[in-house]
Amino acid sequence: MPQYERILITGANGRLGSILRKGLAPMAKVIRLGARAPFDDLAPNEEQAVFDLSDMEATIAATKDCDAIIHFGGAPMESPWQDILDSNIRGSYHIYEGARKHGVKRVIYASSVHAIGYHEIEAHISVDAPVRPDSLYGVSKNFVESLSRLYWDKFGIESACLRIFSSFPEPADRRMLWSYLSFDDCLRLVEASLTAPRIGHTLSFGISDNKVKTVDNTGAAHLGFHPQDTSEPFRAKVEASTPVPDPKAASVRYLGGWFCELGHPDD
Repeated sequence: MPQYERILITGANGRLGSILRKGLAPMAKVIRLGARAPFDDLAPNEEQAVFDLSDMEATIAATKDCDAIIHFGGAPMESPWQDILDSNIRGSYHIYEGARKHGVKRVIYASSVHAIGYHEIEAHISVDAPVRPDSLYGVSKNFVESLSRLYWDKFGIESACLRIFSSFPEPADRRMLWSYLSFDDCLRLVEASLTAPRIGHTLSFGISDNKVKTVDNTGAAHLGFHPQDTSEPFRAKVEASTPVPDPKAASVRYLGGWFCELGHPDD
């Protein structure tokens, strides 16, 4: 039985948005798909809202009549400052203003490992460790985590900020053997964030039950997320096809991986 009347998914045509679109269908009577381009394959319980996150009026309009928002839209990786500003920072502000104006009760936000990317792997940080962004992209995630905290404390809008690590069909390199988040576990994490009786303002790591544990997610245990997948079935393939990296490299030392070796995107 649907627990929500209408859920808005931003970035609904993206890699993870496409997974959530299908997987969350039983959760709401109507799934509103938010994207910059129209869809031509709407299911019976789907509707679409075509808008750009940088357009405040259109974004706020897309949140009307929704009782939850899955905010996975925006620039998906390091990008020029103007793109980060328009899509991730201004766009997320528009989402939260829409939630405030239209009485949306809960927002599930796709944050990122890159919000804490400059922590060293062996630090084994918890969800309340200080932020250490590794990029302008990471800074934008810090901004929205802080923004969502304000909207919980001041306006009572619950948020789960999911610091997603590496969510792909399978691990593509040795780093992903510990940072891997399967698509099914990503869906489980979002479902847990939607169904937990109370989330307040929660930070959670998005990572599968991999053999090597690099972070401590017990601070988000109240979500009830229990990952069921692991990267181990892919280990032999990955280790056979990728070289052993330099342990002194920034991409190996820090949680953010190769983002820590990027220069400024506008150079």
